[in-house]
Order: sequence, then structure tokens, then C-alpha cells
Amino acid sequence: MKEKRTFQVQNVKCEGCATTLINKLADQFGSIEVGLTKMPREITLKIEEEHIPKLKEALKALGYPMADEKLGFFENTSAQAKSFVSCAIGKIENSKN
Repeated sequence: MKEKRTFQVQNVKCEGCATTLINKLADQFGSIEVGLTKMPREITLKIEEEHIPKLKEALKALGYPMADEKLGFFENTSAQAKSFVSCAIGKIENSKN
């Protein structure tokens, strides 16, 4: 059964990042809320427990790993670079609307 859960996420800086998360994860995970008011940033969605590992992988692929993940130097650097690109894509998508 899907429960509403909140997860802390790294590298989310702005509305561009939020737009990317909302748009890129919608097909697989449905509606996602992105909180930009505190650090680390939070995402909230309804999810089944067994789908959380898929969410973690999807977030990491976009450059926004969960805050509780321990990343090495190269993984962390890669995630930051990916989040920069994802953020830029989100800003472009925002400007089209």
C-alpha cells in the first residue's frame, strides 16, 4: 500500500531542480512535492516500501541522491555535475511555461 513519505535529498538548489524532479519522476512515481524552504531539501510522495530502492536510484541518476546515502569523492562529484545539468534543464522547462 502506498504511504505518503518524505525524503531528504542532496543537491537541490532551486525551482529548476524542483521542476526536473517533478517532471522526470512523475511517470514512475506519480505526483511529487519538492520542499525548498529548509536544508537538506525534501521531496514528498506516495510510495510503496518496496519501490524506495528504485526511487533512490532514479534520484541518484538525476544527480540528487538521498541525504542519507554515503557517497565517495567521485560519486559525490558526479552527482553534483549531474544535478547542475538537471537544474539547467528544469530552468529551461520553467522558462517555456
